[in-house]
Amino acid sequence: MGQRKFTAKLAAALTLFAIALTALTPAPARAGSWWNGDWSARKTITIDTSANGAGITDPIGTIPVLIRLDVSDFTFDSANPDGSDLRFVASDDKTPLAFHIEKYDHLLGQAFIWVNVPNVTPSAQSTIYLYYGNPKATEADDAKGTYDANMVAAYHFGEHDTTPRDSTGYANNMLNKGEPDDFGLIGPGERLDGQSTLQIPGSPSLAWTAGQAMTWSIWLNETNLQPGAVLYSRTDGTNIVQIGVDNGVPFLSITTAAGTQRTSGGAAITAATWHNLVVVTGASVTLYVDGVQYATLAAPLPALSSVAYLGGDATTGTAPAIVPAAPASPAPQAPAAPAPAGTAPATPAAAAPAAAGPTTGFIGSIDELEISNVARPAGYIKFDAYGQGNNPLAGRLLTYGTAETPPSFFSGPFLVILSSVTPDGWAVIGILIIMAIVSWIVMADKAALVNRVGKANAKFIKEYESQNGNLALNAPQKGKKTGLENSPLHEIYQTGIFEIGKRISAGQAERGLSAQSVAAIRAALDGVVARQTQKLNRSMVLLTIAISGGPFLGLLGTVVGVMLTFATIAAAGDVNVNAIAPGISAALVATVAGLAVAIPALFGYNYLNSRISSATTDMRVFVDEFETRMAERYSPGTVPMPGAAE
Repeated sequence: MGQRKFTAKLAAALTLFAIALTALTPAPARAGSWWNGDWSARKTITIDTSANGAGITDPIGTIPVLIRLDVSDFTFDSANPDGSDLRFVASDDKTPLAFHIEKYDHLLGQAFIWVNVPNVTPSAQSTIYLYYGNPKATEADDAKGTYDANMVAAYHFGEHDTTPRDSTGYANNMLNKGEPDDFGLIGPGERLDGQSTLQIPGSPSLAWTAGQAMTWSIWLNETNLQPGAVLYSRTDGTNIVQIGVDNGVPFLSITTAAGTQRTSGGAAITAATWHNLVVVTGASVTLYVDGVQYATLAAPLPALSSVAYLGGDATTGTAPAIVPAAPASPAPQAPAAPAPAGTAPATPAAAAPAAAGPTTGFIGSIDELEISNVARPAGYIKFDAYGQGNNPLAGRLLTYGTAETPPSFFSGPFLVILSSVTPDGWAVIGILIIMAIVSWIVMADKAALVNRVGKANAKFIKEYESQNGNLALNAPQKGKKTGLENSPLHEIYQTGIFEIGKRISAGQAERGLSAQSVAAIRAALDGVVARQTQKLNRSMVLLTIAISGGPFLGLLGTVVGVMLTFATIAAAGDVNVNAIAPGISAALVATVAGLAVAIPALFGYNYLNSRISSATTDMRVFVDEFETRMAERYSPGTVPMPGAAE
C-alpha cells in the first residue's frame, strides 16, 4: 500500500512539474540585464559594420548615430506622447548615452533621434538599447552631449520661426532666417532659391587657420542641374573657399594670393535626389560624395575667420557685397605700344587673382550641415552617408529588434544558457530532475511522519507518566482510536501488555513471569522497535542516492558537453570566445543541476536522520524501562495484573 501511494505521489509531482515548466517558460529568449526597472520596454538596436552589414572597414570612432523610428519598428503608443521617456543605453546595459530628439511625432508615428555612440568599431557588430515605457519620466535631451568637442556646428534646419540653430555646445546659430522645407531628408530641411543666402557667423570656434584640418558635411538635393552653383562660400581678403555643384559635378575651389585651385571634374550626380557631400582638409583636400572619395586637391585650407554664406556667396541676392583687397600698384612702366586692331588687351602681370569659381546661387534643398575642426576618418564619413541617407545599405547598418519586457527568473542570460544545452545534456538534466522530485517527495513524507511520531510519542509519555508507569494503563482495545496510533512507544507498550497477558492468568499469580518469559517478551518488544525503525528509515536510501549520485551525473553531463563543444569548434575552425562561451556555459548547467539535487537532499537527510535517530533512541530507552518494570511487577509470587488478558 505504501509503495503504491509513493508511486502515485511521484506521478502527480512529475505532471505538475511539466505543466509548471511549460507555463513559466517564455517564448522569446532575451539577453542582457535590465538597465532600470522603471522602464517597461526596450528594443535592441544592432549596429553592423561587418561584411554582412554595411561593410565599413575604415576607422569610425565615436559618432552621433541617427535613429529613425516609424510604426513599422516602434510602437509609439507604448511611449510618452512627447518621447520624454526615451533613453539610450550602451551595450553593457549600464551606461546611458547622450542623445537629442530632432523630431518626434506621436500621431504620424515618426521620430528622428541623434545618439552619441562611443567607439564604433569597423567590420564588427555592436548593440545599444532603446528604453521606453515610463509615464513618470521627464525629458532627458542632451544636444550638447550628443556631439564631441570637435564638432563646432551642427544644423538640423528644423526651425520655422527662428534662425537655424546650432545643436552643439558652441551655439553658432545662423545670423538670418531662411525658407524651411518640410520635406527634408531628415525631418524638415532648408530651401535655397539661388537669390538669398544663409549667413554662418565668423565666431572664434569656426575660424580656420592656414592648413587646418577640418570636416565640412551637408546633404543636398539640387532641383535642376545648373552651371557653377555655389553652395557654400567664405571670403577673407584674398582667401576664398567655395563649395558647389557645376552641372551636377561637385567641386571645391580655393583661392589665395598665389591663385585659384579647383578640384577636377568627376561623374555628375543626379538632380532631384539627395546626396551627401563632404570636404575633409589637412595637408591636402579630399572631396567625398555619398561616402565615396570623389576628388582631391593638393592645396591646404587658407586662413579664414569671416562670415560664411550658404546658398551662394557674398554677392548673391541681397547679401552685402564683400570688396576684395585692392591689388598693389604696379611699378611705373613705359607706355605700351598700342595693340593691333581686333586684339584683346594684355593682362597686367601684377593683377590680383581672378575671382574663384562661379557666382550663381544654389537652387534646391539642403539638410544636416555639420562642421568639425578635425579631419574625420573615412569610416566616419561612410557611416554618415549610409546611416542618414537612402542608401540601400542603411537597412543593414542599423537593425531594430523586437520589443522586450523586463526579464523574469526564467528569462535573460539563464534562458540563453539553457537554449544552448545539447540533447545529451538535457538527458542528464532530465534524470536529475526526476531524482530531485523523488528526493523532495521523500523529504516531505518523512518530515510529516517524524512530526506525527513526535507528537504521538509526546502524548503517550504524558499519559504514561501521569499513571506513574502503571503497566495496566490503556490496555489494547481493538477498533478504538486513542490518538496514539502513530506512536511507536504506544505500539511497544501494547505489544508488551499483550505478551504479558498471554503468560499471566488468575490461577498463575504465584508463578509470575519466569526469566525465559521476560526474555521472550523483550524479544517481541525488540521486534517492534526494529519494525518501527524500518518504517522510519524507509526510502531514506533515495536521499543518499541523490546526495552521492547527483553531482556525479551532473559532472558526467558537463564533461560530455565540453567534449562536444570543443569537437564542434574544431570542426568549424572558429576559435573565439563567442564560439566557446555558450557551449561551456550550457555544459556547466548539468553540474549545477547535480548540485541542485544533492544540496537540498543532503540538508534534508541530515535533519531527518537526526529526528529518526532520536525516535529510535526513545524506543530503546522505553523498551529497557518497560522490561525493568515488567520484571519488578511480575516476578514470581507477585499479584497478577488486573485485566491484563482480553
